[in-house]
Amino acid sequence: VASIAIVGYTNAGKSSLLNALTGAGVLVEDALFATLDPTTRKTTTTDGRTYTLTDTVGFVRHLPHQLVEAFRSTLEETAAADLLVHVVDASDALPEEQITAVREVLTEIGAEHGAMPHELLVVNKVDAAGDLQLARLRHLLPQAVFVSAQRGDGIARLRERIAELLPRPEVELELLLPYAQGSLVARIHSEGEVLAEDHLPQGTRLCARVGPELAPAVLPYVTEGTRP
Repeated sequence: VASIAIVGYTNAGKSSLLNALTGAGVLVEDALFATLDPTTRKTTTTDGRTYTLTDTVGFVRHLPHQLVEAFRSTLEETAAADLLVHVVDASDALPEEQITAVREVLTEIGAEHGAMPHELLVVNKVDAAGDLQLARLRHLLPQAVFVSAQRGDGIARLRERIAELLPRPEVELELLLPYAQGSLVARIHSEGEVLAEDHLPQGTRLCARVGPELAPAVLPYVTEGTRP
């Protein structure tokens, strides 16, 4: 299952964004380090692929090294993810400093774990920022998605961008699964990408893309001529 780590400056609205994307009832608190442990929820892309979202601890400017060590386990979620959703507070006086602070810590983690995942910048709290501030940020950050997690503004566009950026399963196969394998069909829907499905007397026929973790389970049901 693909994974996203939500990162951002403290109080940028990461937990609110997690709630907006998944409907999860996660603590939303206006306080430093309100999220001390990673909170992970599962949801689906606009085209039906399952992925997880992990809300990580909020960053601060000039994060002391010992604090990085204290939150090592939650920060390391960022290196293992397939995509980073970097949340920025549009209403902050200096959002550019937020971005710099987060990227400094991510660079430190990346130095230990290798290349970091692709970053999707999300400018949150557009409902709390003035028109001039938003115009400046749109010019400064043309690739960002602008949202209000509280009001739902821009969330549909964010879902589209997530679907575009998350990795897709690698191998396309034609499968014929007996009806007794209903749980495996459900797993293919959850972890793979089903392109076509119909029901025959012998079982469920699927055209699906699957990744390396799922491939061993489905290989016995690959129809001739489509084996990888």
